[in-house]
Amino acid sequence: MSRARQPPLVTGISPKEGAAWTKVTIRGENLGTGPADLIGLSICGHNCLLTAEWMSASKIVCRVGPAKDDKGEIIVTTKSGGLGTSTVSFKLLRPERIGILDQSAVWVDEMNYYDMRTDRNKGISPLSLRPSNPLGIDLDKGKIPQKDMELTFPGMSGDFTSEKFSATWYLIENHSGSSFEQLKIAASNLKKQATKKNEGSLAYVKGGLSTFFEAQDALAAIHQRLESDGTERVEGSMTQRLENILNRASDTADTLFQEVLGRKDKADSTRNALNVLQRFKFLFNLPLNIERNIQKGDYDVVINDYEKAKSLFGNTEVPVFKKVYAEVETRISALRSLLLEKLLQTPSTLHDQKRYIRYLSDLHASGDPAWLCIYAQHKWILQLMQDCRDEFISVGVGALDPEGDTRPSALGRLGHTASLKRGGSLRTPRPSTWRSETPQQVQFVEKLSDVVIGQLPNFWKLWISYVNGSLFSETGEKSGQVEKSKKNARQRQNDFKKMIEEVTHRLVKLVRGALLPTTLPQSDLSLYGGWENKTELTGAWLTQIMHIVRGCHDALSALEIPNDLLQVIQDLLLELRVHCLMVTLLHTIEGEGGSCEQEQYCRGRYKPSQFEQFTGVEQRLLIILSNCQYLERRTFLNLANHFEKHGFTGTEKITRVSVDAVRQLDRNLFEAYIERRADPIAGSLEPGIYAGYFDWRDCQTPTGVRNYLKEALVNIITVHAEVFTVSKDLVSRVLSRIVESVADEMCRLMQCVSSFSKNGALQARLELCALRDSIAAYLSAESNSSFKLALDALPQLHSGGDKKLLEELLNKFKSSMQLQLTCFQPSCIQPVKR
Repeated sequence: MSRARQPPLVTGISPKEGAAWTKVTIRGENLGTGPADLIGLSICGHNCLLTAEWMSASKIVCRVGPAKDDKGEIIVTTKSGGLGTSTVSFKLLRPERIGILDQSAVWVDEMNYYDMRTDRNKGISPLSLRPSNPLGIDLDKGKIPQKDMELTFPGMSGDFTSEKFSATWYLIENHSGSSFEQLKIAASNLKKQATKKNEGSLAYVKGGLSTFFEAQDALAAIHQRLESDGTERVEGSMTQRLENILNRASDTADTLFQEVLGRKDKADSTRNALNVLQRFKFLFNLPLNIERNIQKGDYDVVINDYEKAKSLFGNTEVPVFKKVYAEVETRISALRSLLLEKLLQTPSTLHDQKRYIRYLSDLHASGDPAWLCIYAQHKWILQLMQDCRDEFISVGVGALDPEGDTRPSALGRLGHTASLKRGGSLRTPRPSTWRSETPQQVQFVEKLSDVVIGQLPNFWKLWISYVNGSLFSETGEKSGQVEKSKKNARQRQNDFKKMIEEVTHRLVKLVRGALLPTTLPQSDLSLYGGWENKTELTGAWLTQIMHIVRGCHDALSALEIPNDLLQVIQDLLLELRVHCLMVTLLHTIEGEGGSCEQEQYCRGRYKPSQFEQFTGVEQRLLIILSNCQYLERRTFLNLANHFEKHGFTGTEKITRVSVDAVRQLDRNLFEAYIERRADPIAGSLEPGIYAGYFDWRDCQTPTGVRNYLKEALVNIITVHAEVFTVSKDLVSRVLSRIVESVADEMCRLMQCVSSFSKNGALQARLELCALRDSIAAYLSAESNSSFKLALDALPQLHSGGDKKLLEELLNKFKSSMQLQLTCFQPSCIQPVKR
C-alpha cells in the first residue's frame, strides 16, 4: 500500500559537528506535518526525540546526545512518511573527560548528564527546555523600535517566559508580516503543544523504562526481605544494619570527597576573586596610575579618574573597595599638597597660577587656594622691591657688571624668568657706558619701576579672575565653587585694597628714601633710606626720574586700578617736580649768575640757538607761534615803515600777502598744538570717571571731587605753565581752546549716561561745577554752553540738604586746590624780572 507522503529526507544540519548536548538545526523535506507526526529522530545512532522540537515541515531543532558513534547520519521517522534518509552526516566531538578527582588547569563545567552508576545518560525533561518558536511558523521580525513597543504596552513584555507576557506584543514583534493562513497553522500548533505536555511526560517515561523497571524490582526485593525477616523492631534487624551501612558509606564519602570539596571551594573563591579583579580593575589599578600620571604631570587625567572613582566607590561598604579607595584618597591628598606647594612657589606665571588653582578646585581642596596664591604673590612683590633697594645700597657702581647681572637671588630669578618680563620698556637704547655714567639713584628708580610694572599687572589680573570666578572649570561651576569664590572675593575686597595700597606706599617710600629722605618719618629711614653717601642728582637726572615714575603711574592706571589707590604716586610726582625746580634754580643761580636774554623773552622772540634748547615738539610749536605773532605785529610793520620812508611803492600788497601767509601758518601750528595737548586731557576723562567700575546708578554719597578731575586740572595747569614760559600772549588763546575741548567731552559723557541715582546726580553736579569754577577765567561762549547742556542732563536737586552738601564740597575743593588755582589765574602771574 502506497503512503500518502514521501519519506523524510534530511539535506542539512547546522552545526555539522559538536560535543554532546550541542543544539543543532535540522533542515530537509517532508519532516512531518506537526509535532505529533514526528515519532523518531536519531543522530549518530542516539535517540534525540526527547529533545526534538518540530518547527515546520522543513525544520527541526534538537540537542545531540552522547552517542557511541563518532560520525553518523541523521534519521527522521514520521507517521505519515515512515523512516527517512539523510544526505549529510554529523561529527560528534568527544572532549577529554576529566574525573572528579583529577586536577585541571582550566575550569570544568560541572553540568553532567552522565550517571556513573548505570553507565547511562540521564534524561532531560521536556519541560526544562524552552522552545524558541512556540507557534511553529517562520519568524518575521518587525521593524518597530523597542521604545515604541514599551510605550504602547506599558508594564508588559514580549518574552513568552515572562509573567507579564503580552501575546499582542509577541505577534507584532515576531509575526507582523505573517499571513492569515500561517497564523491559522500557528493556532493549530499551539493546540497540539497543549496536549503534548502529557505526551512528553509519557515519552519521558518510555525513554527511561528500563530504569523504572530496575527501581521497581529493587523496591519489590526490599519489600520481600522485610516481610520475611519480621524483625523490624528488634535490634540488629536488617533495617538497622542497612542504616549502619548507609551511615558508614556517608562517612566514607565525606572523608573521600573532603579534599575535593575543599579544592572546589578554593577554586570557586579564586574564580570569584578573579572576576572581581577583572570587573573592578579600574579601582585596583587606580593608585598606581595616579602615581604614574603625577610623575608625568598629567593632572587632568588624575582628576578625571578620581572623580569617576569617587562617584562609583565613594560610599561603598565593601571592605576591599574601602581599603583601595582609602589608598586613592591618600594619593590625592598628597597631590593636593604638591599642587598647593607649586601654586605658592615664586616666581610663577599667571597661566600656571590659574592652572594650579583650577586643579585644586577640581580636587576639592580645603580652604581657599586662590586667596593663598594672591597673598603669596603680594609678599613676593614686596620682597622684590625691598631686595632692589638693598642691592643698590650694598653694591657700589663699580661692582655692577655692564649687564647688571649682580643681583640678589630673588631679583636674579626674576630677571631670568622671561615670562614675567613686561612687554615694553620705558628705556631707550643706551650706549655701553650708560651704567657707569648714570647715578645709582636713577638706576634704582628704573629697576624698581620695572619690578612694579612687571609684577603688579599679573597680580591685578589674578584678583580680577578671582572676583569673576573665571579661575574654575565647569566642574567647579557645577559644584558651587564659582559662587563661593565670588562670595569670598566680596568679603576680601578691603584686604586686597590694602595689599595694593601697601605696594604703592612701598614704592613711594623707597623712591622718597632715595631722593627725598627728609619727607620720611625718622622710623622709616633705616628701612628705606641709606642713600646719604650717594651722588647728589642734578635737574636733568631728576627729570628723567620723574619720567620713569610717570610711566609707572600710567602703566598702573591702564589696569583700571582706582585713582585713589594711585594718589600717593601723584603726590610723589608733585613733590618731585617741586624738588626738581628748586635744584634747577639753585644750579642756575650758582653756575650762571642769572644771565639770560630776558628782554628777548619778554618780547616773545627766540633766537635759533635758544630754539635748539627746547627738545619737545610742543615747545617748539609754541616758539614758532610766538615768532609768528612777533612777525605780524612788529617785523612786517617795521619793514613797511622802512619801505615807505625810503620811497618804495607797491609794498602794501607784499605786506598783505606776507601777513596772510604768516596767519595761515599760525592757524595750522595752533591747531596742531591744540590737538597734541587737548586730546590727551579730554581722552583721560572717560577712563577716569569709570575707573574702579564706577556706576552713576549705584554709588556712595559724595565725599569730594574725585582724583581724575584733579588730574585733568593739573594737566591744564601744566599746559598753562608751558605756554606762559614761552609767550604770555598765547595763554588765553590756548587755554580757551583746551577748556572748550574739555567742556565738550564732559557734556558728551553726561548726556550718554542713561540714568543717575540721587548720589550719582549729586556727584556729577559737584564735579561739573568744580571744573567750571576752576577754569572760569578761560570760559568762552561755547564752553559755557557745553557746561549748561551737561548740567541740564542731570536730575535737579530739590533737597535743601543736597544743595548744602554740594556747597560744602565745592568750598572744600577750592580750599584744597587754592594754591594750584591761584597760580592758574592769569592776573596772578607776572613775568619774572631779573
